[in-house]
Amino acid sequence: MAPPEGVREGNENLIRLTAEAGAKVAALISREQQGDFLRIAITGGGCNGLSYKLRFVTEPRRGDILVRSAGVVVVVDPKTALYLKGTQLDYSSKMVAGGFKFSNPNAKASCSCGESFSV
Repeated sequence: MAPPEGVREGNENLIRLTAEAGAKVAALISREQQGDFLRIAITGGGCNGLSYKLRFVTEPRRGDILVRSAGVVVVVDPKTALYLKGTQLDYSSKMVAGGFKFSNPNAKASCSCGESFSV
């Protein structure tokens, strides 16, 4: 299926989900019923200046980059893409230090919670 007009098709060089992250996102999409796309955004804030935001959306916006990874469709805005390139999203179900974890090669520093970083 081709992306909607005004949305570019990207690849896993931008963002790659591990099999575990893909399975968890797919389960959350099914449970939450908020939309079939995972939007990853980077915003100002957090302990290190920038933080990751994840949410489900019903459709991509004009200008977005669409990436298919681990059975999930991820959408990223062009500004976020600049900071995200080469990032891997993993998921762990461990009680301690579990949850979604970003491995971002562009981050110069990140906090122990893994939710914010600086460049």
